[in-house]
Amino acid sequence: MHTDKGAIYNRARAKQLRDFSGLLYGNITPTDIDGLIEYQNKCYIFYETKLKGNPLPFGQRLALERITDDLAKIKPTICIVSEHDIKDPNQDIYVSLTPVLEYRFRGAWHTPKDLINARQLSDWFINTFNGRNNNK
Repeated sequence: MHTDKGAIYNRARAKQLRDFSGLLYGNITPTDIDGLIEYQNKCYIFYETKLKGNPLPFGQRLALERITDDLAKIKPTICIVSEHDIKDPNQDIYVSLTPVLEYRFRGAWHTPKDLINARQLSDWFINTFNGRNNNK
């Protein structure tokens, strides 16, 4: 049995591509979200990781904005956009270590003032909304 939570469980299945061409509505097709945490019924964290130099496409950005803002009406929600420079598809991307480019929080996009990775921003967010630091 696989016990490393969050690790790649079935590498062959993870490499399968999904074809959404049959789900076209006007010019809208499904988008993917790289990761999601619903933390102890207290907050949501979305993760989107892009290859360095590839910004979020307009439709994906709009979808992430809307879902983040909509869920924030229920409980604290953040969407973290980070980047990596790994071009070899056989090499794993450790999302926790990827530098944050921007994040959606409280109805706006923010750019970190200092270099911060996805894990550090996630830790801050969880600590803030887990009763330890609610003044931020």
